[in-house]
Amino acid sequence: MQVSVLGNGRWGAFQAWYANRIGHTVTSYGLADSPQTLQFLKTRSNGMLTFADSITLSTNLAKSLEAEVIIISVPSQSLRGLCREIAAIGTAGKQFVLCMKGIETGTGKRLSEIAGEELPAGNRVAVWLGPGHVQEFTRGVPNCMVIDAPGEADKEFLVNAFSSDLIRFYYGNDMIGNEVGAAAKNAVDIAAGMLDGFGLTSLKGPLMSRGTREVARLIKALGGQELSAYGLCHLGDYEATVFSPHSHNRMFGERFARGETYDKLAEGYYTVDSMMTLSQQTGVELPICNAVYQTLYHKMNPRQALDALFTRSLKQEFYG
Repeated sequence: MQVSVLGNGRWGAFQAWYANRIGHTVTSYGLADSPQTLQFLKTRSNGMLTFADSITLSTNLAKSLEAEVIIISVPSQSLRGLCREIAAIGTAGKQFVLCMKGIETGTGKRLSEIAGEELPAGNRVAVWLGPGHVQEFTRGVPNCMVIDAPGEADKEFLVNAFSSDLIRFYYGNDMIGNEVGAAAKNAVDIAAGMLDGFGLTSLKGPLMSRGTREVARLIKALGGQELSAYGLCHLGDYEATVFSPHSHNRMFGERFARGETYDKLAEGYYTVDSMMTLSQQTGVELPICNAVYQTLYHKMNPRQALDALFTRSLKQEFYG
């Protein structure tokens, strides 16, 4: 099967590497002047993985859109612009797969909603979510992930096309819950990093429990299934990030708590802003996300934000 991957950052490069590994004919697309593209054109490697000679490197978007399945893996806030570029080319009848986690700032829209609004009619959109790090996958360490889509036939097709001994896929059945849960995980990761920065790693247990609970309430208010917060796309992704040295979001939070800079993309920075938009839209209180938001956007002292969580009014564990 012909597969194109739009985006050649850390995760996009893995998607191309993985699709090639399991026997698909792969094109990796990137912007002509991006550092990642220039590096791959020069060495076919990004330091974490090396592309086989059978992977085609491309800077031609129109040509890359000729594939049967088109995987998109770009920063979440860039998705709408990319979809508009695709629409201008006039692509139709394609299966798009969003391999990314995020919520649009300003609107609070899920990524599949953005793709549905901007891509021409007749295209189909699925999401590929769940735990895993490039550094682990390329060492042969397997993991479990989820593919979700509005159509059952699309889910079955994609799960069969991309399953292997390296990734066991499950069929998703809640686009709202899986997308919101996956995105919200990035915000919780930043909070976990802040705990590391303060030397309070033992609080990660309560963080995971209470973080999952507030996300479950939000998912329900948005029309999704609360149980999705406890699945692979949210709680199931915590080990790969809340405790991982490979997580950009966790490391960003740790460095922030220590007053240090971090120059890698941390999607959670934008996600926590979007989570507050969803909180306002639904009336669902998100105390952990709000604490991170106040710290990042309103310069609240991180330790004071943590203390404020402990002085909130007492509640039943499973209220709301």
